[in-house]
Order: sequence, then structure tokens, then C-alpha cells
Amino acid sequence: MVGAGSALPGRDTPVEVSAIHFVNGNPLEGPWPDGMESVIFGMGCFWGAERLFWEIEGVHSTSVGYAGGFTPNASYREVCSGATGHIEAVLVAYSPSIVSFAQLLQIFWEGHDPTQGMRQGNDSGSQYRSAIYAKSDKHLSKALASAKMYEKELARAGYGAITTEILQQSEYFYAEDYHQQYLAKSPGGYCGIGGTGVSCPTGLMT
Repeated sequence: MVGAGSALPGRDTPVEVSAIHFVNGNPLEGPWPDGMESVIFGMGCFWGAERLFWEIEGVHSTSVGYAGGFTPNASYREVCSGATGHIEAVLVAYSPSIVSFAQLLQIFWEGHDPTQGMRQGNDSGSQYRSAIYAKSDKHLSKALASAKMYEKELARAGYGAITTEILQQSEYFYAEDYHQQYLAKSPGGYCGIGGTGVSCPTGLMT
């Protein structure tokens, strides 16, 4: 992992993205309506990860971006170089009255292999590491508890320890517009997302 002192400097100007979500027509950027909550997930390639969440009832908006590193407003090329410290991230804004944080955690855990360190399947590099960046202390505690619970389920199936980075919410930088809802714009596009087949019981997370 690159350190703060050796990371690329980045830039002050954010990238421009579409005003609305390509799939559901809601705003792509906040502030979100009253009552909405948000979380940032890293599950490997962000194209397939974003699609997992925009299909969920109660999810108001999704976007892809860069988080967990040091370089402000990094480009995709810079993130792929490993010199920013960022992951390929998905921001999920949702209504907790319709879909719970526990349900989103279940989708997260079951949607990828959180034991692989800095890779996901054939995708290798620090930008593909697994991560949860929670916005509140309550959600951080739930995410940490869910990791301990799911790690036991994975161990029963022969998997190693979870390597997911679970922290208070990181600063989030939107990725270039062509990445947003990429698999809706390019239905035949690459998707490297794949889980372990080990189910994650949400009842233990409430």
C-alpha cells in the first residue's frame, strides 16, 4: 500500500458526472432526501458491485468512485496504478424504512469473496481490496459485528480470515462519468463480481 507521503497529488477539481442516475432517474449526487442514509462499499471491480445495489428496492441512488486512499479527485488511470491508495468504491444511498443496513451488509458479504486481500478473482491490486466505510458509529459497530459473524460461516466452508477494511466513512470522489452505471450502459461489459456461495444470515446482524 502506498503511504500518504508518496501518494499522487491529485487535483482540486472534481470530475463532472451526470445529474441523474442512468437506471432510476434519481439524482446521482447528494444531499439526499430526509431520512436517507448512505454507505460506501468496496467489492472489487465497481461496475458489477454497483449493479448489485441499484437493483435493490429501497436504494435511492448508487454511484461509483474512489475512496480509502489519499489522492483527491484521482483519475481511473491513477487509481489503477496503485499510487493513490484508493479502492474502486460504490456509494449506496438508501431508505432504511424500506431496506435495512443489515440487508445491504448481506448483499455485500455474499456478493464477493472478502478473504482475498488485495484482489478479487482475476483482478489484482490494492484498488480491488474489500472495504466497508460506514457513516455512523452505529453502522460501524454493525459492520464489525457482521464481519465476525460471517467469518465463522466462511471458516465452516473452509475459507480463511476476512481481510475487509472496515472504517468510519472515507472521503469519496466520484469516478469518471463513463463508469457510472456502466453495466446498464454496456450490458455485455465485464463483471468480475462473484461470491463464495456461503450465505450470510441477516438475523444475526439486527
